[in-house]
Amino acid sequence: MAKIWILAAESSRAVIYAVESRVKPLKTVESFSHPEGRELEQDMISDRPGRAFDTTGLGGRHAMGKEVDPKRHEAQVFAKRLADRLDHGRTQGDFDQLMLVAPPAFLGLLRESLNDQTLKLVSQSVDKNLVQAGEQSIRDNLFA
Repeated sequence: MAKIWILAAESSRAVIYAVESRVKPLKTVESFSHPEGRELEQDMISDRPGRAFDTTGLGGRHAMGKEVDPKRHEAQVFAKRLADRLDHGRTQGDFDQLMLVAPPAFLGLLRESLNDQTLKLVSQSVDKNLVQAGEQSIRDNLFA
């Protein structure tokens, strides 16, 4: 019988479930919280961007842009944390099959963060935010 893990995630929280078959109940393996993912961008930035002079020598000054959007950076950090946990579960033999449920942007970050061996075990992806929707909604979207 296949051991299936389901990751339901968004940028600020996630839950890993285990399920043995389509009809058996989901069992919570682990819950994650990333409160930084809920912060407003203005609260993530400590001060205004730096200032720079034009390189053309015309004496113009302008604000320097951000290299990485702070919200996206926090989502990447959380996606990497989840990917590391999933990889650990894979190496421990905790699952043979992985299903991902996340909003489209975060689902992309998760897929980018997973290593090749773990990515090969992904059998299904649902691009919806169902973290708080409950077991039945997750089951309906994956096993319908």
